[in-house]
Amino acid sequence: MRLTCPLCGARDLQFAFRGSAALLARPEAGAPAEAWHAYLNLRDNPEGPNPELWQHVGACRAWLRVVRDTRDHRVLEVALAREAAR
Repeated sequence: MRLTCPLCGARDLQFAFRGSAALLARPEAGAPAEAWHAYLNLRDNPEGPNPELWQHVGACRAWLRVVRDTRDHRVLEVALAREAAR
């Protein structure tokens, strides 16, 4: 997939998918096993625009927040993760 890193520009095959960028509520320390199972293993599989975390492993190693449409894999937005979190 071709992504445009905000620091390095457009690149192919230098990025690693690191998971969903959706914020998950961590269970409390004494939560039942089912709550921890859901937190660690169960994820939504949305159709349409989806925020994801990618890392530019082939160059600057920056963490990126990428919004990608899961229906056709179009990249709609790329930003540094540290700036997107603000």
